[in-house]
Amino acid sequence: MNQVTNDQIRQNVRSRYKEIALQEVESGSCCSPASSCCGSADDVSSQLGYSSEELTAVPEGANLGLGCGNPQAIAELKPGELVLDLGSGGGFDCFLASRQVGETGHVIGVDMTPEMVSRARNNALKGGFTNTDFRLGEIEHLPVPDQTVNVIISNCVINLSPDKQQVFHEAFRVLRPGGRLAVSDVVMMAELPAEIKNDLDVLYSGCISGASSVDELKAMLTKSGFQDAVVEPKEESRTFIKDWVPGSKVEDYIASAVIKAIKR
Repeated sequence: MNQVTNDQIRQNVRSRYKEIALQEVESGSCCSPASSCCGSADDVSSQLGYSSEELTAVPEGANLGLGCGNPQAIAELKPGELVLDLGSGGGFDCFLASRQVGETGHVIGVDMTPEMVSRARNNALKGGFTNTDFRLGEIEHLPVPDQTVNVIISNCVINLSPDKQQVFHEAFRVLRPGGRLAVSDVVMMAELPAEIKNDLDVLYSGCISGASSVDELKAMLTKSGFQDAVVEPKEESRTFIKDWVPGSKVEDYIASAVIKAIKR
């Protein structure tokens, strides 16, 4: 993609998530930016693997019902760790991570949408979360120093980037030696039809047409320097992906996946 196209994608995604950040979370909120409405944010998140205890542990308005998995379930967070969330949205995963790393740990959320950052900061104040920090920035250019992070998490965000290789370069840069990547994202399981791949307005910002294949993701991770890269599609994710764009059969082309790698 050329730079103009990359900027168009970023502006489109930013505009769509600005709309989401400014809306109130209520019954009938959309489970994907591209979807028709299919239940409350908590209903959607329970399908993604979040427990009822996790859903009630965050401030109201933090869970926007977005995502395609639960990175908390794969990150194996420990007390005292510094965690970075790529595309932190309303702060949902950051707040859950903050409880796991405790008072001696810290969680940084980065989001490129000012309205999302503001929403997350307000949620942190409401919930009394003092070990979280929300920063405005692009995941291709992280506002984080070199080799400072123990764990990077993300939930259905990297697919939105028009330069995924740069995202992984940046992730590798900010991780300490021994640091790990633990991400939930969508992967392409079959070649997307042209009408899906080229739909910038809806299907790219809806975590569909920007998906990469398993082999592409592994190659990008390796090129950035990561080792022990694992990309595991979850067949059961078809049950909720089919609701993202009803009638489009997107579940035949993409799946949610666990993506893990280590910086040795």
